[in-house]
Amino acid sequence: QVQLVESGGGLVQAGASLRLSCAASGLTFRTYSMAWYRQAPGKERELISAITNDGRTVYADSVKGRFTISRDNAKNTMYLQMNSLNPEDTAVYYCAAKAGWTTMRLGNPDYWGQGTQVTVSS
Repeated sequence: QVQLVESGGGLVQAGASLRLSCAASGLTFRTYSMAWYRQAPGKERELISAITNDGRTVYADSVKGRFTISRDNAKNTMYLQMNSLNPEDTAVYYCAAKAGWTTMRLGNPDYWGQGTQVTVSS
């Protein structure tokens, strides 16, 4: 059974940093491409960053230069370092996995986590 478990969310002030983690189990992590999505209240879920199974990274324009995605295949874990947070970053953040090499820009992930709330106050 595949499980993706996010952690690291919370309430912070504008300008602060957070690091999200996504621990994966039940899959061969190194063969999966991974991604972070977020969904703000009243908005659709959006892809904000992805990392392929060989380490290529992509970012949405809204987070480029502020967020950094990474993965540790030895720990079956993906990370999202979020710096210079602003209130527009408030959302539920989800991790996702898809088999093979993909930047996640086409199609849907194979698996989703349950989400972690990030709230940024002004």
